[in-house]
Amino acid sequence: MAFLLNCPNCGERNVGEFRFGGELKVRPEPNSSRDAWTDYIYFHRNVAGDQSEWWYHSFGCRKWMVALRNTVTNEVKDVLFPEDVS
Repeated sequence: MAFLLNCPNCGERNVGEFRFGGELKVRPEPNSSRDAWTDYIYFHRNVAGDQSEWWYHSFGCRKWMVALRNTVTNEVKDVLFPEDVS
């Protein structure tokens, strides 16, 4: 299903201009356990509802951004650059 993402640099664009980078997760410390790294790499929440996700604007400004998107309706609630995410 196509939907629109509002790039902070380029404005509203079709999702086909972007590359999905996965859900936003906290990276473990370099000396973390094997279990922590396994969970980080292989475990995905796949929530039915709001989820923060990485998107890369490959056909536009070529910047990474974080979008808060409802995975059921594909409604994009907010799009920010990583440095603006709290």
